[in-house]
Amino acid sequence: MPTEFEMRQRNAKFAKEVREGKKATHVSRQEKMAQKSPLSLWALGLVVFVVIGGVFFEIMRILFLD
Repeated sequence: MPTEFEMRQRNAKFAKEVREGKKATHVSRQEKMAQKSPLSLWALGLVVFVVIGGVFFEIMRILFLD
């Protein structure tokens, strides 16, 4: 186990790197949520299926029933 002095040095080094803009090792929860889509993948697929399916059937109705 590292000594208290070594831990303080590593913590200071980490804080300095974060202040300089280097990538932190752990992304904050707020940053994770900002990157995450509000719709899950299956819900997005369902929306796309309904919209494209509706357009397809509307085109078929226009072409064959008029």
